Amino acid sequence: MKNSQLVNSILIAIGGALLIYVIAVKDASPYFKIAGLIIIMFGLYRATNYWVATKDDHKEDEHRE
Repeated sequence: MKNSQLVNSILIAIGGALLIYVIAVKDASPYFKIAGLIIIMFGLYRATNYWVATKDDHKEDEHRE
């Protein structure tokens, strides 16, 4: 599952980098902005789904002890 979190973090970083590129460059294509937003939102969606799925894992560990 840690591999999944790594992928989510990489997607968020790539999306953020694209958005920073669009801000920094004067004549950047609007497609970079769209792609950056889609990538960052996809990474955030995957991350929140992972957090919801694993939010009660600490309770299971308490029961085992």
